[in-house]
Amino acid sequence: MSETLVSLWTRVRDQLKAAGVDSPVLDARLLLEAGAGVSRLEIVTDPRRELTADQVAAVESLVRRREAREPIAHIVGRRHFWKLELTVTPDVLVPRPETEFVVEAALSALAPKGETRVLDLGVGSGAILLSVLSERPEATGLGIDRSEAALAIAQRNAEDLGLQSRTQFRLGDWANELDERFDLVLSNPPYIASRDIETLQPEVARFEPRLALDGGHDGLDAYRAIIQALPRLLTENGAFALEVGFDQAEAVTEMAHAAGLSTSPPWMDLAGIPRVVRGERAA
Repeated sequence: MSETLVSLWTRVRDQLKAAGVDSPVLDARLLLEAGAGVSRLEIVTDPRRELTADQVAAVESLVRRREAREPIAHIVGRRHFWKLELTVTPDVLVPRPETEFVVEAALSALAPKGETRVLDLGVGSGAILLSVLSERPEATGLGIDRSEAALAIAQRNAEDLGLQSRTQFRLGDWANELDERFDLVLSNPPYIASRDIETLQPEVARFEPRLALDGGHDGLDAYRAIIQALPRLLTENGAFALEVGFDQAEAVTEMAHAAGLSTSPPWMDLAGIPRVVRGERAA
């Protein structure tokens, strides 16, 4: 019996659920779209369309990768973040919904109009920086990363989104050798303690770049480097917003105060976890 869009979607959903995938319904649709070359609209409006053997085989090949817990974003090569569609590869951290709170905090610190300069340390795919620039048409940005492969993805995303004229990307080790001042400094740095990485979901522990995960023995190494540099990086009224792990807001806030920075109450995510430490250069 021939497979149809709905029968294959149902079968894939059940396979992914059995494999322990968190979002089998959504992932089944994404794999069907990518493997069979169909759109979401086609799945909804023509669910009993018969598929060719080649289409079924292509979907099944992608499903095997997802059953092995390879991230769905790596398989389909894209990820929706904020209001953008981004290219994602194994060279960059998959943008996560909680990181959108960094974008919210950033936009709260930038006036809707006026020229501003934004720095993203550990830019990865460009998700944070490009989201902010997409909302502030007069802003320009610089993204720093230690990975040349990540910078290539960020550059590609900037070009795809028509933001290349307002962005620069540079290879670097956090803020070392930077002598420019910025109105806003952002970062979603690696904040997982080294010993905890192997306990994370397989999608993360086995497939995401360790450089983007490993925060050192206590998960705070990157914050030490970034916060130490903030007083010289920020303009007189400059602000910063840093994503933090579920139990790190207090420690990162204390670091900021020790560096002479002022902070506002942290931004909470939808689970009520302090997710973003934000603040300003102290007067």
